[in-house]
Amino acid sequence: MKPSRRIALAVLASATTIGSATAAVQPIVGLITKTETNPFFVKMKEGAQRAASARGAKLLTAAGKADGDNAGQVTAIENMVLAGARAILITPNDSKAIVPAIKKARAQGVLVIALDSPADPQDATDALFATDNYKAGLLIGQYARAAFNGKPASIATLDLFPGHPVGIARHNGFLAGFGAPGISARTVELAKGANVVCMADSYGDQGKGQTAMENCLQKNPGINLVYTINEPAAAGAYKALKALGREKDVMIVSVDGGCSGVRDVKAGVIAATAQQYPLKMAELALAAGVDYASTGKKISGYVDTGVTLITDKKMAAQDSKDSAFGLTSCWGK
Repeated sequence: MKPSRRIALAVLASATTIGSATAAVQPIVGLITKTETNPFFVKMKEGAQRAASARGAKLLTAAGKADGDNAGQVTAIENMVLAGARAILITPNDSKAIVPAIKKARAQGVLVIALDSPADPQDATDALFATDNYKAGLLIGQYARAAFNGKPASIATLDLFPGHPVGIARHNGFLAGFGAPGISARTVELAKGANVVCMADSYGDQGKGQTAMENCLQKNPGINLVYTINEPAAAGAYKALKALGREKDVMIVSVDGGCSGVRDVKAGVIAATAQQYPLKMAELALAAGVDYASTGKKISGYVDTGVTLITDKKMAAQDSKDSAFGLTSCWGK
């Protein structure tokens, strides 16, 4: 055999060996979202995939069939562990019911990071990467209080669903920001301030938000301030108000910062919203998952991924950004 051919074969064999070794040690990280259709989670998946590609990791993805689908998420955890995932990122559909599956995965050496929504208890996961949801509520509550400037308020809250920590934190933050006493970030139940005349569950859905608002208005036609868990619920509330010709004399404040929601701020449908950042949330958590899979370095505790008040009617004493900024940082269509 010619020397040149021996060299070529040696190089090919070496390249094959290196390629096989690289494939063998490729970090595998899983992402499990609440659903596949919510734009928030679509953007989260996009951020995780982008970070995985940049870090040379393999990303496994799964989601519940709908909000509240715990069984689907349990199955996804089990499948990802069997597939060799060394880290799993999850937005829990049921913060308590998911804990046994998380504990089982962690007992097998898997790093588990909660995204957006904490497990209950929070330390059931290794870490939490999320918006400070109490602060998000606090910002829009402070905004509404400044905008009302002492004018009597009759408040409706369109919440998530019973017992969810994100819904509780945003609701309580809003009321604390508006001035309700005795509420803190540690308050574990939905608080009811003196100005609240109606509390209803919207499940973060536009249609359910509209129905909830219609029911609240039927019982309390004098409502002039509406807090909503998210912007789809806010859109539903606005539709109910518009049907009664009340859309111009009732203020709506919300949380999320999706593109459709920011456009509703620009259009005057929502007075202010607190924008969160799912892309950043997923990218940071994915990097932590890859670090663990590659080196064993384990992150712990809470990582705040930021929140910004978005409004086109700025209050003098409060930091905020306008809808033009919000549209450069939003997610969804």
